Amino acid sequence: MNRTDTTYFYERFRAVASGILETGFTTFLLLIAVKWFTFGATAKALISAAGALGFLLGPAVVSRVAEAGWTTAQAASKLMLAASLGFLVISIVENRWLFIAGIILTTTMATAAVPLVTQIYQENYPRTSRGKFFSRTAMIRISSAAIFGLAAGWILNSHTNENQLSNYPHWLLGIFSGALIVAAFCFSRTPGKPLAKAKGTHPFRSLRFVKEDKLFRHILICWMLFGVGNLMLFPLRVEYLANAGAYSDDYTLNFEPTPVHIALILVFIPNAIKLVSSPIWGGLFDRMNFFILRVVLNFFFATSLVIFFNSESMIGLIIAAVLFGIANSGGEVAWSLWVTKFAPPKHVADYMSVHVFFNGIRVFLSPFLGFWLIGIISASSLSLFSAGIILASSLALLSDYPAGEKAKRGTALTKEITD
Repeated sequence: MNRTDTTYFYERFRAVASGILETGFTTFLLLIAVKWFTFGATAKALISAAGALGFLLGPAVVSRVAEAGWTTAQAASKLMLAASLGFLVISIVENRWLFIAGIILTTTMATAAVPLVTQIYQENYPRTSRGKFFSRTAMIRISSAAIFGLAAGWILNSHTNENQLSNYPHWLLGIFSGALIVAAFCFSRTPGKPLAKAKGTHPFRSLRFVKEDKLFRHILICWMLFGVGNLMLFPLRVEYLANAGAYSDDYTLNFEPTPVHIALILVFIPNAIKLVSSPIWGGLFDRMNFFILRVVLNFFFATSLVIFFNSESMIGLIIAAVLFGIANSGGEVAWSLWVTKFAPPKHVADYMSVHVFFNGIRVFLSPFLGFWLIGIISASSLSLFSAGIILASSLALLSDYPAGEKAKRGTALTKEITD
């Protein structure tokens, strides 16, 4: 098989493992924190923000991999193996502080691999069909997340007494560890190339591209704003459902928020919608003006947040889940691949490391901001505030519409910078 076929073959297997892991990072880890350890707001925000450290280390990881001469796939495999240790430890030992430490280790290692994976896509998938290949494997990941999320939610629901888990879910955390081992194996079989070394010796030297590339800088600023607007409410979706009693002055759900209900709203329905819409967004990414695409996605995100945090019924929450699934399916394609449209080919990993570095800042700060604000203002008001930030920054992004037209045609927008 050629590089594209081999990559696509193993990416399909990795997608199954990634879907299982997605349910943990987005729902079940917080659910355990709320319904077993009964953590406070700070600990829950720390769990939600744990992946930020890996994002912040992105430029340093890319620099280290380039210096070591490892291929992108080899480095990603090593990181996945290291990440599996965190889940393995907390699946064996039940301790509230070890639980947080294990999550921090795991998510740091897992998210640190993101720039390397984007470079693999740049090297192994054709430019004109990169979105198509990504969305096809995304469909497998989405199916895996939906099926596993609903099944795990049902099992947890059968072990719940008086709205609390009756047993520590060793089995669930063990499955997450195994999924990371599968991901490590898939990366070890994926073709990869050593990274081009950037000039300088500083581990965060990739950040120089923010200064040297005006368009890149503007996109990052806009992304920071609408990213904060979205991410500060993302973990609060679990809080809104699982801990409704703590905010009874603001709202009262008219149904019992059991683990299976929470998994249905936050995992199964969004992933079922993503399964249908992901190939559509993948095709649009390959052909559409990127900035128009991003603004449309932001509209769906903002609308879903407003509906979700202004709903007390299953019907309203299901509508919000559908809109979130539509937005998230396209958002994953855009977030994972957008730098391949704007960066010089040999510096895709560098650009992506900068993107995830700033993503790490907002991933870390946003949950703390969200948990702090929801203690001051109502969830409804907070959703309107977030939607306003998202829509305002989207309008700012549209000022670069002509550059998006060039990127749609695959034109290199950034001059190659000599090392």
